[in-house]
Formats: sequence, structure tokens, C-alpha cells
Amino acid sequence: MDLRHLLRLLRCAVAALFELLLPHPCAGCSGPDGPLCHRCRTRLDRRPRRCVPRPRCPQVWAAGPHLGHDRRVLLAHKEGGADGLRAPLGKRLARVYAATGWSDADTVLVPVPSRGPGPGEGPVAALAEAALAASGGARAGRVVPLLRYRYAARRQVGLGRRERLRNRVGVFTVDPAAVRVRGSPVVVVDDVLTTGSTLVEATRVLRGAGLRVVGAIVLNESRRRDADQPVQRFYTELSGSEKPLCAGVREAYPRSG
Repeated sequence: MDLRHLLRLLRCAVAALFELLLPHPCAGCSGPDGPLCHRCRTRLDRRPRRCVPRPRCPQVWAAGPHLGHDRRVLLAHKEGGADGLRAPLGKRLARVYAATGWSDADTVLVPVPSRGPGPGEGPVAALAEAALAASGGARAGRVVPLLRYRYAARRQVGLGRRERLRNRVGVFTVDPAAVRVRGSPVVVVDDVLTTGSTLVEATRVLRGAGLRVVGAIVLNESRRRDADQPVQRFYTELSGSEKPLCAGVREAYPRSG
């Protein structure tokens, strides 16, 4: 075990200790039973679905829409630093992974890197690790942080699809360790799918390194109303209800992610 991995485990243990000692409101409803109360966990229990195809993007699966409750909880982990959400969100992502049929001991999960932390760190990498643990550990695959930022890219928030694609071209580089996983199925992991520009570029560089990318998994799918892409997704609850939760939405989804 290298020092970086040991430090990451230590930080997780300290964060978990603080979660036990200090009261935290629920990230979903602001109630007292944080970090995520039973009712809010239940609201997130939806059947994973295949995302609407994006040009040049691999097949992507998501747990739910990047809207309302789903968005609020994810942002609490992603931007609010709520480490206590890692486990419940990891289980949610694990359900997506299981639904794809890609879960296998030979599968390699490659998280999209964060700008600030070092390789293998950041919220997406943490979610990938939590999802793998909830999926059964080594028998479900392994997390290998192969992607790096080549340079500091402009944030994607507020950009259109063309601008997002241009902003991502050439932004990633692949770790030389990628040669060790050639031949294994690779699944890219991210938190939110909007236009697909990040996954397009990640897939391009990974395939350019000789890797076999089979698809991607995300927690939330963000939809923006465009002339050729109406906002309509149908995520159903796991309880068996087939009532659409997002059917008929006519306003653009938030542009974050």
C-alpha cells in the first residue's frame, strides 16, 4: 500500500469520526437525521436507466435526473464536502453499475479526475471507490485512476455543447500504467452527464492509449432543452411503481456538471 493511499484512508477515517461526533443536517431536507435521512434515501431509490445518447459519447447509464432532490444531495457531496454522503451515493452508483451488466472482476473503473487533488483523489474517485465496495469489491472490478489533467481547463458551467467540447479537447492525458489494463473492459465514472463533452474526451484518450472503453456510469443525468433534444426522462422508483417522476418536464435542467 503506497503512502498516498494510506493518507486517503486516514482522511476517510477521520472524516467518519467527525460524522459520528458532530451533528449534521440531512443533505436532502435539512432535517436533523443527517447526513441523509431514511426518507431522503428512499427518494433516491430509482431504477437506473440508460441515458439519452449524446454524439460521440459512449453508452452511459445514470441513477436519476440532475434535478431537485437528486441534484441537491449530489452537490452537497461534490461542492459542500459532505463526506458522510459517500457511502449512500456509492451504493446508488453501485446499482447503476450492476444494471449495466459490466460488473466483473476484470472490469476497470476509471474516474474522471478532479482539478485540485492528486491522482486518485477528489469526489468522483471517492464515489468510484465507494461504488466498487458496495458492488462486492475485487469480484466486481477495480478502480484505476488513469486520467490526468494536462492543463487547467475552464469550468464547464454555463457553456453550450460546442463550447464544452472545445473546452475539453486535449485536456486529459493517460497514465503510462494504462498498458497494464489493455484488453480489460473499461468503464468511465463521472458524477453528472450534461452534454457528454467530458466523457467524449475521456473515452477518446483512453481508446487512443489502446484501452477498450465499453461505456460510462454517472449518478445524475442533466437535460437541457434544445431544439433537437426535448427535456424528458423517465426514472422510476425501485418500489415497483411505474409512474414517471420526470415525465413532461418543460424547463431546462440546471447546467452544472
